[in-house]
Amino acid sequence: MLRRGVSTDQLAVECGVDAKSVERWISLDRVPHRKHRWIAARLLDADETFLWPRVLTRSPSRRAGASQAELVELYPDRASVPRETWLGLLTNSQQAIDVLIHSGTFFAQTQPRVAAMLTERASHNVRIRLCFGNPKSEAVAIRDREERLGGTLAAKIRASLTYYLPLIDVEGCEIRLHDATLYTSMFRYDDDLLANTHAYGAPASLNPTYHFRRTDGGTIFDHYMQSFESTWNSALPWIGAEV
Repeated sequence: MLRRGVSTDQLAVECGVDAKSVERWISLDRVPHRKHRWIAARLLDADETFLWPRVLTRSPSRRAGASQAELVELYPDRASVPRETWLGLLTNSQQAIDVLIHSGTFFAQTQPRVAAMLTERASHNVRIRLCFGNPKSEAVAIRDREERLGGTLAAKIRASLTYYLPLIDVEGCEIRLHDATLYTSMFRYDDDLLANTHAYGAPASLNPTYHFRRTDGGTIFDHYMQSFESTWNSALPWIGAEV
């Protein structure tokens, strides 16, 4: 409602209910009648299962639908993700930003002021965790060979890290280097996650990107975040030293 600029009274009028009913939907987590859910979802431009995840989790037979409801958008390749989406997700984050990549050169190119933007978010108590591939790792060397990059991936990682040097001393920001086989690049902003899958031999930019949003009862968002946590916990801190 805040995002769409819709007040409690406006939603009540559209749904044909008392404003107190809408207040109960919000404060008491009440699930409205189906007709009212559909009207609200259309007005707020959101799926009813995102607004009221319990619609899908009331019975075991419908719980699988909660995970399906987590898919917001499927992009045929990473380049198809609008720049406004990247910028909007980053600048609107309130709790956490987690990034898992090899080089992520495009990430800084899409957001030229990325260090300043992340610093600004950190100043609002948003936790920032950035995890890059270790240029010296075997995993990076293998990925380089698979994509026929001619030994340039390690150099791209080192070049990319220079964008983030200003974050080294920023409270709430942490950068690590991993040596994991990366099957998916991840960009998490609070309850939103962009997952850029990797197909053998194809550069990340040509591979599909999924936009997931965490819902109650869903499993996909948490599945990817468990993978992030495992990689993060095994990665080594980077404090700006040459690698």
